[in-house]
Amino acid sequence: MIEIREVKTKKERKEFVEFPLNLYKGNEYFVPPLYGDEMSIFKPDYVYYEQADAVYFNAYRDGKIVGRISGILQRAANKKWNQKQIRFTRFDAIDDQEVANALFEAVENWGRSKGMEEIVGPLGFSDLEREGLLIAGFDQMNTFEEQYNYPYYQKLIENCGYGKDVDWVEHQLRVPEGGFDPKYRKIGDMMLQKYNLHFGEAKNTREFINKYAEDIFKIWDETYDKIYGTVPFTDKLKKSIVAQFKLLINKKYIRVLFDEHGTIVAFGFLFPSISDAVRPSGGRLTLPCIIRILKAIRHPKVLDLAIIGVIDSYKNKALSASMLAELGEAMIRDGIDHCETNLNLEHNIPIQNAWKYFDAYQNKRRRCFIKKL
Repeated sequence: MIEIREVKTKKERKEFVEFPLNLYKGNEYFVPPLYGDEMSIFKPDYVYYEQADAVYFNAYRDGKIVGRISGILQRAANKKWNQKQIRFTRFDAIDDQEVANALFEAVENWGRSKGMEEIVGPLGFSDLEREGLLIAGFDQMNTFEEQYNYPYYQKLIENCGYGKDVDWVEHQLRVPEGGFDPKYRKIGDMMLQKYNLHFGEAKNTREFINKYAEDIFKIWDETYDKIYGTVPFTDKLKKSIVAQFKLLINKKYIRVLFDEHGTIVAFGFLFPSISDAVRPSGGRLTLPCIIRILKAIRHPKVLDLAIIGVIDSYKNKALSASMLAELGEAMIRDGIDHCETNLNLEHNIPIQNAWKYFDAYQNKRRRCFIKKL
């Protein structure tokens, strides 16, 4: 018999956070989130609780935890998209349909009690959190920004009555053998000259954040306003993002484009991959883990594509040629093995077409599911 408990006690919170660490122990593709970040979701002042409600459940059999799930009522998202949805996230379980049934029944009943009509997921509080169930690419190292799961998760979820809502694809990018076709650099330079644009500079990460953060958030909001699952930024969320990005940013992999008036029109940045750095400690920021992270940031072998933003008036003007030429040259200069794109919506053809500059192949696919309540 499966017992479902809403997470309330310190012990239950610890079990909730540590369950996937134990479930994936020894798995060479699983990359944990930072342990402290996961524990922070239980704090009353957690950054998203000003725009969302959440519930957390553990599943037990004979007193032993065998699964977990969280439900989110994202009020800002429902208002933006005119929906009555809850989201499920942080679903992990052993390969047992009875466990999955009990967990999803608990979160669905919670959603009904809130007057909601649909449940979707895996989706976090925003698109900045890990989202989507891995359905292809199980033999690929996960990026730090996304979640790995076993293949049987899809069966468990579909057997609970869920169907596809949307898919994301991920690509691995490598510099073509022999280097980039010079025409791409030429196209990029032509676009800069035509629109009188130039790349901005900053001496260090602190200066970059102080100079550009607020303008970047404006472009970010504008660029991704209509993208699936997005929610508006709050001031508190902006501060949280800046604090997190400070840990991961290397100024060498940031590009900001300005017009002749000094206004930002586009930006792009990548994170040095810290996947290998956080795995040995289970995401805990031990001293050895911090040393590994700093080394990975300063001398990366792999880059994770974080975000590219372009203001509406400069879309479809081939600015991607300039941005990607800069990226490619940085990869060559620093001996980067490859870049991981993270999630692109399957129907976002313009961004997928941009990968033609590289030797690219699709290495992962993720899915968001939906069910009527």
